[in-house]
Amino acid sequence: MSLRVIGGGSDGPLLVLLHGLGASADVWHGVAEHWPGRWLAPDLPGHGGSDPLRRYSFGAMAAAVAAELADEVGDQPVVVLGHSLGGVLALTMATGWFGVPVTSAIGLGIKVRWSAEELAKAAELAARPARTFAGRDEAVARALRVAGLSSPEFADSLVRKEDDGWRPAVDQAAFGVGAPDLPGLLAAARADVVLAAGEHDPMCPEAHLAELQAQHVILPGLGHNAHVEDPAAVARLLP
Repeated sequence: MSLRVIGGGSDGPLLVLLHGLGASADVWHGVAEHWPGRWLAPDLPGHGGSDPLRRYSFGAMAAAVAAELADEVGDQPVVVLGHSLGGVLALTMATGWFGVPVTSAIGLGIKVRWSAEELAKAAELAARPARTFAGRDEAVARALRVAGLSSPEFADSLVRKEDDGWRPAVDQAAFGVGAPDLPGLLAAARADVVLAAGEHDPMCPEAHLAELQAQHVILPGLGHNAHVEDPAAVARLLP
């Protein structure tokens, strides 16, 4: 499979940026501007300009990202910053199971608790056929809502033109990825791990983070997409 990857910088430490469900690599431009070295950000499988997977799991997605970045990463130590779904993948790659030499992993806005009702709703959404819209603006509005974003600056990477109209670029099946085993991933991590969330993130309340990591970080005044709201604040989480 093939993933769309954007990046910048030339020398210095390597940063890999992993977006959340429904978003694309483009949401990281603001954070990347604060990184002193080289950075890479893929569209996750089934998102943006990347190919879909036959079946979505955290392991399969992490393996696809690792394979795509293998030539760029080599043996160079890597810092991985991921948001929401991307945060789970950052922790998954920090285990070392996928051959990426991660030294630091930051998980931002990861949903810690999943109810049976939430998982059932996600599975139902994953089984639905993709909705197609007659106009681009309608598809953009839907894609932004799915990703929890408000700025149309990301629109080009979030929608696709099909023969019969426009639709969000995200593969519906990706919504069925399930709930992560966060305690297991933290126990298996071979890298320094930081968990963080915006103060007003309804998907990742501080009390939930505290159950996983005593020394977590709360970003004052920010919500779920803290990396878009205040890139500089999120960049300060980086080592």
